[in-house]
Amino acid sequence: MNKKKNCGILMHITSLPSRYGIGDLGETAHNFVDFLKNSGQQLWQILPLNIPDFTFSPYQSPSAFANNPALISLESLQQSGLLTEDDIIPTKTIDNFQDAYKFKNIALRKAFEQFVINDDYVIFCKKQSVWLDDYALFMALKKHFNDTSWNEWPHKLAIREEKSLEIYRQQLSVDIAYHKFTQYIFNKQWHKLKSYANSNGIEIIGDLPIFIAFDSSDVWANQELFDLDAYSNPRTVAGVPPDYFSHTGQLWGNPHYNWFKMATTDYLWWRIRTENAFKLADIVRIDHFRGFAGYLAVPYGDKTAVNGSWVQGPGRDFFKVLENYFGKLNFIAEDLGVITEDVIQIKNEFNLPGMKILQFDLHITNEHATFNAEYNSIVYTGTHDNNTTVGWYHEELGERRLLLQKIFDTKNPEKMTWELIAIAYASESQSVIVPMQDFLVLDSNARMNLPGSVNNKNWQWQANTKDINTSLSTKIKELVTKHGRI
Repeated sequence: MNKKKNCGILMHITSLPSRYGIGDLGETAHNFVDFLKNSGQQLWQILPLNIPDFTFSPYQSPSAFANNPALISLESLQQSGLLTEDDIIPTKTIDNFQDAYKFKNIALRKAFEQFVINDDYVIFCKKQSVWLDDYALFMALKKHFNDTSWNEWPHKLAIREEKSLEIYRQQLSVDIAYHKFTQYIFNKQWHKLKSYANSNGIEIIGDLPIFIAFDSSDVWANQELFDLDAYSNPRTVAGVPPDYFSHTGQLWGNPHYNWFKMATTDYLWWRIRTENAFKLADIVRIDHFRGFAGYLAVPYGDKTAVNGSWVQGPGRDFFKVLENYFGKLNFIAEDLGVITEDVIQIKNEFNLPGMKILQFDLHITNEHATFNAEYNSIVYTGTHDNNTTVGWYHEELGERRLLLQKIFDTKNPEKMTWELIAIAYASESQSVIVPMQDFLVLDSNARMNLPGSVNNKNWQWQANTKDINTSLSTKIKELVTKHGRI
């Protein structure tokens, strides 16, 4: 009996074409669903929908639950009567995220002023109150205290004395309501898009970052669930040791969880987070999966991750609890980097597909380029952290580039890229995901992220409308048909 195989495209919402400098949940997102369907794809993988930090990374968010208001479609708000045409037309070209966020925020504030509270909004706020109330208050306080970290607020607020919290709830009530409004609107627009995708045979693969930013509503509201010292600072922070991407490792700076405390409630906070993740997506990729088996603890204040030490995580107990509550876990395990036997055991026990990266695992000899992947895996030409295939070919292959030129009888980057995509499609893996940049045959200027770096290029690549066309979808569909990923 043949095993079912499928395929999809990695394309974050921010990368969709837009006149606002950032993609959104409106018409272009729905058009991309059409493109996926016409291309024979069944999966659309995105990055976290969470609010990004100042570097625009969606993996460092002020909330594990709140979603990015900048992804809200202004055209949809105009159609619903909350904005006018003048409100949604930029007075100048927007070509960067900083200007995009400023423009979107102004427009969303105008929409908020026109919004009339209705039953649907009230029900949403009530259902999401377990995180929404703290998030909205946190964001209002951040603005009030000039964006300083919560542990630098007045002490009574930092420790969440109820009397002080109530004073500010009253004082900042308008801002609090605004943040609840944006989450409500995002929720409506997202589920409209997801329903459209599902009705067209497209499943959404979401992304769940394992760690939480220290300066977040989650840590502030649940300090006992994180490993903090008496001064509310992290004892240790997260990262990874020196690896392919960095010789000093990657220092992420997130606080670690107090797993012992979490276990006493059957990981309630994580159960709420998991339930929320599966409302947003059909399949969820767990970023840095190995952190559940063991995580790198770097002394707080260190400038690199080289002095980090490995600490045992909650392991199989964590996933067993989730399985008891949710049944079969539709997770993808991001099992890249330093992978130990205990990580493999957890992945196999819960039958979670891992990830295989062509750029890492392509075996090149004098005569052949081969790639092996087991069925229970997801194959990628590269991830959001990798170079594009063209960039990898030109900048990272070294002398092996000459071998590929000989094997494929070409020096043409476009032909080479499609040959490599075909190798991924021909693998035994149940799913193949190709970043949109590779289907567009783009060089390293279109790279989504360079790990360990902070620059004005990370996370900000955007596609052009003219590039996502019928000709390309036809070419992709031919590849799908040839390799039986239908």
